[in-house]
Amino acid sequence: MSKTSSQFDNLITRIYQCQRCVAALPYPPRPVLSVAEESRILIIGQAPGLKAHESQTPWNDVSGDRLRNWMGINKNTFYNKNICSVVPMGFCFPGYNKGSDRPPRKECAPAWHQQLLSHVNPGLTLYVGRYAQQYYLPQFNTLTAAIEHQRTVGHEHAQTEYILPHPSGRNNRWFSRHPWFEAEVIPSLRAAVKRQLPQ
Repeated sequence: MSKTSSQFDNLITRIYQCQRCVAALPYPPRPVLSVAEESRILIIGQAPGLKAHESQTPWNDVSGDRLRNWMGINKNTFYNKNICSVVPMGFCFPGYNKGSDRPPRKECAPAWHQQLLSHVNPGLTLYVGRYAQQYYLPQFNTLTAAIEHQRTVGHEHAQTEYILPHPSGRNNRWFSRHPWFEAEVIPSLRAAVKRQLPQ
């Protein structure tokens, strides 16, 4: 095992042992992420839902099904860490507030993301939802503005980053108001994902 791989494995161990926000969580900490140094696609999402927490499997719900459909891949490909790494903004299920998931805990990204991403060199990065967009692409005032910007850069060029809305059913109204997203962005996204898949 190389020194770099040993450092990466040690980092993953420390993340799974993290207790930074234990007092603020509704359940004992159970980080949910899936990362490999060899990953070609990096997905930075929001925070695990209760199903993901219980199964310790990221995007293990209907939203995950929609995200995989957008990407044009099946579960076997999605959960192959050598192809896709999944790094949420908050690693643990944050609980509910009035029937909706609470926002990701703010401790995770500053504490762990830079260390994690220094080991991963993806060909394609997906920022899913407004929390990832606000953290990594704060130059856009809104998530919609960030997503719309992709229409102006030209899909004939091979994009290496995509900003996506959260695929939750709660955003169905957004999808109906912005039909260009599925008509224009999704085909471009699928082509970008395909370029990263093993031939």
